[in-house]
Amino acid sequence: MRTRSHEPIVWSLFGAGGVFAALLGTMLVLIIGILVPMGLGFGPEAMHYDSLRGLFGHPLPALGLAVVISLFLFHGAHRIYHTLHDLGIPASKKMMLACYGSAAAGSGVALLLAGMLVVF
Repeated sequence: MRTRSHEPIVWSLFGAGGVFAALLGTMLVLIIGILVPMGLGFGPEAMHYDSLRGLFGHPLPALGLAVVISLFLFHGAHRIYHTLHDLGIPASKKMMLACYGSAAAGSGVALLLAGMLVVF
């Protein structure tokens, strides 16, 4: 009997992370890196601690942030895994575990920190 492949799950996480990186990543760079420092479209209190604490103190935005960070991490892990393979490093279970395991660990940390934002 043939064993099932892990590729559909990995490719779906890679694809979702790529979409979020393309759409949300550029928007975040534009807003946080350009518009807010220049004072365009946002008040000076947009990035203050109290306003961000109020936003991420609710479970849904905190969970959304953790999911976006997790998808970014899995997208990067997939790119690193295949780049290492392209560089001539054989694709082994250890390399796959190191790449995707670090993304899973980072996702766990993101979920933990999101939970801490809501609780505290």
